[in-house]
Amino acid sequence: MRKINYRTEEEIELIRESSLLVGKTLAEVAKNIKPGVTTLELDAIAEDFIRSHDAVPGFKGYNDFPGSLCTSVNDEVVHGLPTKEALCEGDIVSVDCGVYKNGYWGDSAYTFSVGEIDEEVSNLLKRTQEALKLAIDVAVSGNRIGDIGFAVQSYTESFGYGVVRELVGHGLGTDLHEAPEVPNYGRKGNGPKLVEGMVLAIEPMINLGGKSIRQKKDGWTIVTADGKPSAHFEHDIVVRKGKAEVLSTFEYIEEVLKTI
Repeated sequence: MRKINYRTEEEIELIRESSLLVGKTLAEVAKNIKPGVTTLELDAIAEDFIRSHDAVPGFKGYNDFPGSLCTSVNDEVVHGLPTKEALCEGDIVSVDCGVYKNGYWGDSAYTFSVGEIDEEVSNLLKRTQEALKLAIDVAVSGNRIGDIGFAVQSYTESFGYGVVRELVGHGLGTDLHEAPEVPNYGRKGNGPKLVEGMVLAIEPMINLGGKSIRQKKDGWTIVTADGKPSAHFEHDIVVRKGKAEVLSTFEYIEEVLKTI
């Protein structure tokens, strides 16, 4: 089992700086999400913005990934490759972004609607984001990793949604993917104990249909097996006593969305 890192307050501040830059980057992307734009164009916007803030787009070249963003459209769950294909009215697109600055990572994701979307899909987005909030509520010292997964699973399955099993959240710090793994399913009281100073990326991946997924021939993009839409939201948090501290933010994104 890989060693779990417990971060100092100084380290947490550096992770926060990277995480907040991810939020600002996603807000820049949000300004440009509309029918007709390509995910490759969004990727270029994100890379320019990150580099202009003396940081590195951490996904680019990570395990040979070609983009600065993972852009996953409709039935694409995660790890979607930026392409020249234009977004269309009624699409949804999960944008996952990683920033590496001063030796520490930030990693956050938000699923956007492109124009007007179907009510059923809109509810999926709202409830997946709500599941993330519920997961963060239980990510406190003394609880266990299974409590986080249980919070996501019990809430989202109550609506008949499928919870992806093969892909999980993770520890975060000097590496993008650190111990422990943070599944979106589980049993209360199971798994590693949550201890103050653990930094976690919690990221529900929830399907409108079944939980099964498959990988596309590009070797990266994960899609739902039944072709139904999937939503993905991700925050970076630090485990504290009583209440987790959220290091990333959706506030910059939501300010942009209010004006569109």
